[in-house]
Amino acid sequence: MTSPTLTGGSLAVVGAQLRTNTADHSEATALLIREGQIVALGDDEGIRAAADADGITVRDVAGATVTPGLFDSHSHPFLGSETLAWVDLAGKGTLDEIRAALATEAARLPAGAWVRGWNLEYEPFEESGIRGDLFDAAVDGHPLAAQFYDCHTYVANQAALEIAGVTGAREFDDASEIVVDPNGVPTGEVREITAIQLLTSAAPEPTHEEAVAASRQILERFASVGLTGGAIMNGGAESIQILTDLEASGELVQRMTLHQWHTANTDDAEMVRIIASRDARGRLWQANGIKLISDGVVDTGTAWLHEPDTCGDGTASLWSDWDAFADIVRRYDEAGMLVTTHAVGDYAVSRVLDIYASLPPRARPARIIEHLEVLADQDIEQLKGSGVLASMQPSHMQWRVADGSDNWTVRLGEGRSETGYRARSVLNAGVALALGSDWPVATYDPRVNMAWARGRREPGTPNAPVFDPQECLTGEEALLAYTLWPARARGHDDRGALAPGMVGDLTIWAEDPVTVDPDELIGVDIVATVVDGRVVFG
Repeated sequence: MTSPTLTGGSLAVVGAQLRTNTADHSEATALLIREGQIVALGDDEGIRAAADADGITVRDVAGATVTPGLFDSHSHPFLGSETLAWVDLAGKGTLDEIRAALATEAARLPAGAWVRGWNLEYEPFEESGIRGDLFDAAVDGHPLAAQFYDCHTYVANQAALEIAGVTGAREFDDASEIVVDPNGVPTGEVREITAIQLLTSAAPEPTHEEAVAASRQILERFASVGLTGGAIMNGGAESIQILTDLEASGELVQRMTLHQWHTANTDDAEMVRIIASRDARGRLWQANGIKLISDGVVDTGTAWLHEPDTCGDGTASLWSDWDAFADIVRRYDEAGMLVTTHAVGDYAVSRVLDIYASLPPRARPARIIEHLEVLADQDIEQLKGSGVLASMQPSHMQWRVADGSDNWTVRLGEGRSETGYRARSVLNAGVALALGSDWPVATYDPRVNMAWARGRREPGTPNAPVFDPQECLTGEEALLAYTLWPARARGHDDRGALAPGMVGDLTIWAEDPVTVDPDELIGVDIVATVVDGRVVFG
């Protein structure tokens, strides 16, 4: 499946400060894009003359900073776009606050409609445990399915569980779980991907037209904060059709790489379909990636750790048969797909590195590990020379608190929080680094995510606690990890820099994102976002 042949746009940008990510064109103040490709850099006069000769629009940015287009290396725009219609439970710190928000949502819905929520935090459930009956009065008979912020746990009430046919514990091929009480009755806590899919597949799904419209809306939001593209970290045949339809209508405003999803319940027929679709592409998208998941998350004890967490959890992979998982990785790799694997725990990272090391060597595109949230010193050593791309999200530290009473820190235990989000250590080990959001887990705004990587604290709050300052990145490193480094590691020699022959993807900033203070970075205006030579925002 291939989108119709399209032609990129043409544009000249003058009056700029250019951050080219190269050693060349240090004096250039302007660039020219013709049919989606950068063809020249130079001074304002020369670029204006070239543009005028070809009838190309000239945009004077009056001293703004132009960087290569920003690429979010980990997001879930199509999955996340569904949440735009749900009630946002972020920041609800007590059960009563959650109940109030759910009650308001239930009151606006027709009888029998599902109450859907997202962005739940774990701390309000520390005493009660995660139980659906806590919210029965609030939702007044509606089925309830609410997602925690990390997307690895749901809470559902009895009405939703009954519709999904869940009456007790289930056996899964991975570490997914329907949590039950001592009498075998489901509590409403649903853990990990396969069990979550069992629940959510029972809820009404948007039509294809609704999914396309929601996806267009979220990609437009991505463009508004300076993103020119990213990696979609879950999807399937429907995702390919959404990308095809958006591009055919001229409404695709991001350059996307789709990593289709392989979970424990993906059968051989679906695997054959995924591999067969690896060459599906359009001008602005490609579907040659695969996403696998080796473990869960620290907060629920499903991250795979070298040592058990304080609750005795964290001792197993998400997969019950690790050899079978390794074989699946090999099959996708042999098919020429771009393989990326979710690995949060330190032991999960180590075991995935073992699998990657057993594959035929290749320089690029790199095999990718997502998250690397916890890394022991021995894992840093194992990363050296591995050739992987480490895709990390330092903004996920936002749920930590200064006194260490947050669920993540308590779970890991004394001293182990210092092994979290070690972006500087990864770089010092000579490993390629990419930054991203994991939206809808954290904000898709790269300004916020870059500020977290640089300051290791809540940006815009100077008195906020700094978590492990020795792991801070510089302004230049944060920009490179959103531009050049992921492009090169993924095998894209025509992206991530400003030079002739590069794609015409630009992020235009009111101030220099490298030199501006991290606290101020989050408020820097995006003057314009250019994708394939077309202004898609600004």
